[in-house]
Amino acid sequence: MTISHVTTHILDTATGKPAAGVPVSLHALVDGSWSEIGAAQTDSDGRVKEVGPEVLASGTYRLKFTTAEYFAARNTPAFFPEVVLTFTVDTNEPHYHIPLLLSPFSFSSYRGS
Repeated sequence: MTISHVTTHILDTATGKPAAGVPVSLHALVDGSWSEIGAAQTDSDGRVKEVGPEVLASGTYRLKFTTAEYFAARNTPAFFPEVVLTFTVDTNEPHYHIPLLLSPFSFSSYRGS
C-alpha cells in the first residue's frame, strides 16, 4: 500500500470514537486558485492513508473535511458543515500527518507524526 505525503485522521471528541465515513479532499494552491488533487473517505478507524500523491511540491495546501453528512447521519446538530485546514508543505519533509479533533461545535488540529 502506498501512503500519500499527507495523511489524516478524525477523532470525534464528543463520543471519544473515530469518525468513519467523512469525505476528505486535498487541494493545492496553484497560481492563486485551489485545485483538488486527491479525495478519500475516513475508514472505520477514522483514518485516511491515501488522499494524494506520495510526494508533494513545496507550497500551500488544504484539507477539506465535509462534516455535515457525518453529523446528520447521527442526528446531531452541528455548527460546522465543513472544516478546512490550510498548511504549508516543504518537499524535503517526508510526511505530513494532520489530525482533526472534531465535535459538533468545535474543532482543533495539529501537526502529527
